[in-house]
Amino acid sequence: MAFEGLSEKLNGVFKKLKSRGKLSESDVKEAMREVKMALLEADVSYKVVKEFVANVSERAVGEEVLKSLTPGQQVIKIVNEELIKLMGEANSKINFPSKPPCIIMMCGLQGSGKTTHAAKLAKHFKSQGMRPLLVACDVYRPAAIEQLKVVGERADVTVFEMGQIDPRKIAKEGIKFAKDYGHDLVILDTAGRLHIDEELMNELKDIKKITEPNEIMLVVDAMIGQDAVKVASSFDEALGIDSVILTKLDSDTRGGAALSVLSVTGKPIKFVGMGEKLDEFEPFHPERMASRILGMGDMLTLIEKAQQTVDEKEAEKLARKVKDKGFDLNDLLDQMKQIHKMGSIRSIIKLLPGAGKINDEAMEQGEVQLRKTEAIINSMTKKEREKPSIIDPKRKRRIAAGSGTQVSDVNTLLKQFDQMQKMMKQYGLGGKLHDKKAKRNRKALLKGLGGELPPQ
Repeated sequence: MAFEGLSEKLNGVFKKLKSRGKLSESDVKEAMREVKMALLEADVSYKVVKEFVANVSERAVGEEVLKSLTPGQQVIKIVNEELIKLMGEANSKINFPSKPPCIIMMCGLQGSGKTTHAAKLAKHFKSQGMRPLLVACDVYRPAAIEQLKVVGERADVTVFEMGQIDPRKIAKEGIKFAKDYGHDLVILDTAGRLHIDEELMNELKDIKKITEPNEIMLVVDAMIGQDAVKVASSFDEALGIDSVILTKLDSDTRGGAALSVLSVTGKPIKFVGMGEKLDEFEPFHPERMASRILGMGDMLTLIEKAQQTVDEKEAEKLARKVKDKGFDLNDLLDQMKQIHKMGSIRSIIKLLPGAGKINDEAMEQGEVQLRKTEAIINSMTKKEREKPSIIDPKRKRRIAAGSGTQVSDVNTLLKQFDQMQKMMKQYGLGGKLHDKKAKRNRKALLKGLGGELPPQ
């Protein structure tokens, strides 16, 4: 995951600051030297690092910080605010015209993930009620048109293509098609090159002149580090880009590009790709990214992911079912499927505060355990899931063989599920409330969560 190394180093610096109680000016200067090295190692532009450290140092050695009761926390607060300023004060949105369609022209080097992210962008806006159209203007790369059709189908978005003819004509006809068939968003997937050349830029300039796009969006691979900033600067100088999509932020990239792009080019990052799946794509929020870098988690993004994947009606149905009949293994399996929709366990944990303390091995074990649990439950009959108490040694052997696990794994799952049911009954969350103590427990729990006890 991007920024892991930077987060680890910064947290080490802040831990020292917090342990010292009162801070001196020399303490702050020493810490800023370490912050400077951490940012440079993360491949942040030297000019950006120099300016960032100067701004933080100036604010951190002020009387208000050094005489504070918690100077270490104050320095972290300043670093957080300066990181947000570095990446943009707020999420930048696309400026949609008053009269549709909105035309977005995608550009970038070959291999940056442009075609896939054109589909991700289309799917993102389709989920908001828009009718996007993908236009295949890359006629040079082998199978580029076919790739766009495949990802377009997966995103459930129409793809317009005219084969390998002049991309200028394809772009023009694509917009005409969008107007004729009521598409309010057109995304032009233009050709990329292995490097920036005059021929590529001339073609893009022609398409820009013909289509008059509302947004020219550059797709940049975060893994190329400082070269990402150079690519952005070159495209902006030749074409005049409006924004950037940063891809592969789920990789082991050092993340310096995200901290340098706006400062060097003046163009905001509007979206980021966090994986290969079409759902692993999100608007870029500078304040949330700063929070992730400093190991504070990103609960807002986690909540949004949950809202997008959890069906409210199904959740209400489950709540009623659990209240009346209790919680069974079918319900557990459904909940696990909901978690899968939100992404990998690793990607979910990374959004939690303090996730930096959880090592990769532990997260990998969590992924393996989740898959194992799902396999075991899938090997059970419907009746066994509804009433696990009927699972005898013979059934356990069959379930273990069917799921590719050991009988001990089946026993562990059943034991854990039994404990889960007991805990839910203790708080009155499974089955009707007859026990006064359970009713009191449930009332206390719901009160603590800001809810109320529904009538029985």
